[in-house]
Amino acid sequence: MRSLTLPVVTLALVEGAVLMRFTRSATLEVLHVDFIRTARAKGLTRGRALLRHGVRNAAGSVLSVLGLEFATLLAGTVVIENVFALPGVGQMLIVDIGNRDLVKVQGTVLLITVVVLVVGFLVDVGHRLLDPRLLDPRLPAAGTRGPR
Repeated sequence: MRSLTLPVVTLALVEGAVLMRFTRSATLEVLHVDFIRTARAKGLTRGRALLRHGVRNAAGSVLSVLGLEFATLLAGTVVIENVFALPGVGQMLIVDIGNRDLVKVQGTVLLITVVVLVVGFLVDVGHRLLDPRLLDPRLPAAGTRGPR
């Protein structure tokens, strides 16, 4: 377990910094939207208005970035496994490329691709759960004004 500490910290710092920065910008963007001002005018504190109304709206874009970060994390593990000499899929992929075992390389890349596609699907499902406008086709879609 101690030998995994440094590789995990290396991956987590990079991915966590990107995700934290994007979460901050999405939250700051939501703070200036009309419904947050309305909630503040009704007497809610800034934090309470953000928790009750803003988190769900900011979570959609953060969820999208989280899905992309997962794909980047998979690519980063290939590099981290080689730098720290850890056995894993990335190490196996590099060895197979060196041995010109193209069938095994294709299978490994296909497996990684399927994992990324499944994560993309789960992100889409998460968007459906977060945004009620995506569940009901009669409601206007996100980013549209609706019927005039």
